[in-house]
Amino acid sequence: MITVHVKDSDLRKAAGEGMDAFVQLFIDSILQNIGGELNADNIAELNADQITLLAWDILHREVMDGGFIQLIYNGYGGFIWMNPTDKAFRNWSLCEGCAELRELYRLINKSHVLYCKNHEEIEKDCSDDEFMALFERFSFFDDFDDEFVDKEELWTEEIARYIDNHIENFIVIDK
Repeated sequence: MITVHVKDSDLRKAAGEGMDAFVQLFIDSILQNIGGELNADNIAELNADQITLLAWDILHREVMDGGFIQLIYNGYGGFIWMNPTDKAFRNWSLCEGCAELRELYRLINKSHVLYCKNHEEIEKDCSDDEFMALFERFSFFDDFDDEFVDKEELWTEEIARYIDNHIENFIVIDK
């Protein structure tokens, strides 16, 4: 397992800037320690909470930018749906003040069947026009996109709270 070190001054600065900056400091620090991206070679160097946080980062970036279709097309679907990512968020929801993360668990869980049924078609290489047509062809993902966008701020807040209550699972604070 890697040990991620963060300066106390950087942690305080990020916390002062708000929940988004706070969460991003942890994501960036973990990624920096594994060479900039999560892959099959370095995932074993991380603990479950660190992996779950990087799953949140991928899910958040992809869905906020282009929805679940983009997430799947870019090859991240297997990481989100074929791993216990949903259950990790359910476990995080047990932390005081993080109960709404159970809805994130439910969102991933409910969309799992749609991913399994359609991912091969969505993951195929295609032109820009064909990619844009995927959104129409697989419009049943729209409700999941909308729910994610609607609850993104609340979920980010609860993820920040979970991190704050379990800092030692993510980083070591240096003076």
